[in-house]
Amino acid sequence: MCGIVGYVGKKNAENTLLEGLKRLEYRGYDSSGIAIVKNGKITSKKAVGKIINLENLLSGKNLDARIGISHTRWATHGKPTEENAHPHLSCDGNLAVVHNGIIENYQTLREELKKKGHKFLSQTDSEVLAHLIEEFYEKKDLKHAVCEALKLVEGTYGITAIANDNSDEIIAARKGSPLVLGIGDNENFIASDVAAILGYTKQVVYLNDGEIARVTKDNFEITDLDDRKIDCEISKIDWTLEESQRGGHDHFMLKEIMEQPRVIVDSTRGRLLPEEGTVRLGGLEDVEAKLRKIERIIIIACGTARYAGLIGEYMMEEYAEISVEVEFASEFRYRKPILDEKTAVLAVSQSGETADTLAAIREAKRKGALTLGIVNVVGSTIARETDAGVYNHAGPEIAVASTKAFTSQLVVLTLMAVLLGRQRKMSEVTGRRIIEEIETLPKKIEKILKSADKIKKLAKKYADYPNFMYLGRKYCFPLAEEGALKLKEISYIHSEGFAAGEMKHGSIALIDENFPVFAIAPKDSVYEKNISNIEEILARKGKIIILTTEGNKEAEKIADDVIYIPKTLEMLTPILGVVPLQLFAYYIASYKGLDVDKPRNLAKSVTVE
Repeated sequence: MCGIVGYVGKKNAENTLLEGLKRLEYRGYDSSGIAIVKNGKITSKKAVGKIINLENLLSGKNLDARIGISHTRWATHGKPTEENAHPHLSCDGNLAVVHNGIIENYQTLREELKKKGHKFLSQTDSEVLAHLIEEFYEKKDLKHAVCEALKLVEGTYGITAIANDNSDEIIAARKGSPLVLGIGDNENFIASDVAAILGYTKQVVYLNDGEIARVTKDNFEITDLDDRKIDCEISKIDWTLEESQRGGHDHFMLKEIMEQPRVIVDSTRGRLLPEEGTVRLGGLEDVEAKLRKIERIIIIACGTARYAGLIGEYMMEEYAEISVEVEFASEFRYRKPILDEKTAVLAVSQSGETADTLAAIREAKRKGALTLGIVNVVGSTIARETDAGVYNHAGPEIAVASTKAFTSQLVVLTLMAVLLGRQRKMSEVTGRRIIEEIETLPKKIEKILKSADKIKKLAKKYADYPNFMYLGRKYCFPLAEEGALKLKEISYIHSEGFAAGEMKHGSIALIDENFPVFAIAPKDSVYEKNISNIEEILARKGKIIILTTEGNKEAEKIADDVIYIPKTLEMLTPILGVVPLQLFAYYIASYKGLDVDKPRNLAKSVTVE
């Protein structure tokens, strides 16, 4: 949640900070603000709402500084107001701080600081940091003050701080909330996401928990909170600025839906070995011997990633003959999971920074399980903290509602199912058949995308219904949940996904002529069962949209509307089936005039619990 951008260098800091914030707006858009140092004075400006409001506020001000910090907020403590927006200033106005995360003991710290005469202007936990740092600030040693303050803090943070009498450096620190340093030429950057610094540099350093950085325009140094120097590795960003822009589409979400054929190619490039009927996943090679001994896999994830994990569960159990469970990452630590050396815990996360998933991985490591990751962001915390893993290579996903990342997660889970299956009982023939079919998926998705106008007309027809039900069985049950999630995320229509067989155990009570049902019923091993459930809905005057396989003319006889997808292997059907569901949700939200890329109350990367 929330976005941080810091800059020190030779350019106009205001323009650089605003541009970075715009690229991070998907992380939060309740309010925003900047603080710059010029002529020994901190100037701070804040605005409620989207970043355009801050930009309008700054128009014509000509701050023209060379150092500054900025923030775009997703509210946790305190409503979206100008007072609660970041940056927060110390009482004397000499220090400014922006913060991502949650300070769990902020009430205690706040009361102690009030007794010392500090005046608080906001309802946020973050403001405590500005006053706490002020308590320790002396002799222009901002880093020392930040270190001492953070030693008293309980919770998570990614922070940057500046001081008016120390106008050539930014201090940045991290615990549980991501921060990355961008290394430039006579300029350096700090951001909570590499998207903010694309176009300025591709050389980055990812801060680890417990690290603090002093950053000037010409240099940076990283230590722990006790000032012990830490050697760091400079990484290279493999995304381009063009990939993070809309490319002529009305919204990032539509662009990312349309990118899915390419995403499948990128997710499989160099990994398929069709002649051998297997795959090569370089990120897992170091633990291949351990994988052979694994008897159980627990997939942990949140939201869309969890639905991908549920489909992966079907794949791995059917083709690798290995026991798989899928857990809510947010609940994993609060149970007492039984883990041992024959258990692998697989984290699925687009950002690689999801707080609940990261905490679950750390718990699994403490208990001796092999930890694996499927993440999209190179250098992310989950990628670094798991024993091994696989990158999606989907490129930056900017829209809050995940589309291409979900598809790439399904592809990688398929590859893992083949790898594990070939280690066990899967035949070469079966492996080859799956790989051959994976290679056909990009063309098949292109064919689906060509029918976007038909789906757009269908969306217009159903855009005003207040409720929706999605049904599916087997591989398509999690797909029904994902379809419902997409619709509720961006159109605010109440929608639920159900296992079709469960419908008669309660949820069918909702059905009438004003409660449409989206039935995912490809011609597969459970097709007849799906038709039975569809008939039950028709008997209660429910409206039906059927998503089914090309050539299934029977569907047209019973459904109000039909969407066709090409035939593929049953296990790969969700990779094709999700595309019409994404388009359907997208066009409904568009017809409603909603902000598709930035749905209300949501942010892209959930880095707080």
